[in-house]
Amino acid sequence: MAKNILVTGASGFIGQRLTRALLAAGCRVRCLVRRNMDLPPGATAVTGDLLAAATLPAAMDNIDTAYYLVHSMAGGRAGFEERDRLAAANFVRAATAAKVRRVIYLGGLGETGAGLSEHLQSRLEVGAMLRAAPFATTFLRAAVIFGAGGASFEMIRSLVKHLPVMIVPKWVNTKCQPIAVDDVINYLVGCLTEERTAGETFDIGGPDILTYREMMLRFAALQGRKLLIIPVPVLTPRLSSYWVALITPVKPAISMPLIEGLANEVVCRENRIRELIPFRLTPFDEAVTKALAEDALHEQEQKKKQERPA
Repeated sequence: MAKNILVTGASGFIGQRLTRALLAAGCRVRCLVRRNMDLPPGATAVTGDLLAAATLPAAMDNIDTAYYLVHSMAGGRAGFEERDRLAAANFVRAATAAKVRRVIYLGGLGETGAGLSEHLQSRLEVGAMLRAAPFATTFLRAAVIFGAGGASFEMIRSLVKHLPVMIVPKWVNTKCQPIAVDDVINYLVGCLTEERTAGETFDIGGPDILTYREMMLRFAALQGRKLLIIPVPVLTPRLSSYWVALITPVKPAISMPLIEGLANEVVCRENRIRELIPFRLTPFDEAVTKALAEDALHEQEQKKKQERPA
């Protein structure tokens, strides 16, 4: 699979894992990064920013397929929709000028309509901008992506650890279809090799449809913890996002839009991609167990580094 691939958002939760998987598949991988960072052996870094159009032509040169994995929430809550819009517009112009053949975009799962959170609305708007461009866009729509280092994992882990009793709004009974991060990577790499996915939109999810309450209770049980969840009608997702920001290590600019989006049911409405890219989907409990093991290993490695003499 000797193709020239560009990964935007290469420093992120998905981008780092995808870069390693693409290299293992034999791709020539170029990573768009805003600052110097350690990349897996074999990957090439190009410094640039989707918000700075002049930095993009060099990144796009001789690229066959580009992965669009960026969002602007980390830059602060105010105006992230406009930053998302500008980044997508700059990307489309640069990719079109460079004659990029395909784009693979990982966005959010959610129904269209006025009830969507600002975060999900922005994800869908970016998808529409990419699909309207001259290149063939594959749009993968995912709900909660679960894995060590991801925002959803970090939030649930911290809540379960610090709050044995939770008073939560009614969104705790909203249904979602979480998907393991390894399964997302399988789909992202699989779309590259399966040309029938070009120009298509697919819902992707794991094998379990759960409420957020069930997800937290299962997470607690796998850690041997007891958890009491008390839903009340007076709390809103926005109000809940404030105490979540206080308790979890996830930046408020990221956690608050995610929490506000929990009022939206995010369940796959079609499963066409399963016929094109078949593999065993990871059950939620298995995804949690693996994420906890990876997180524990990471903590051990960090501790060893701190104990080494200067």
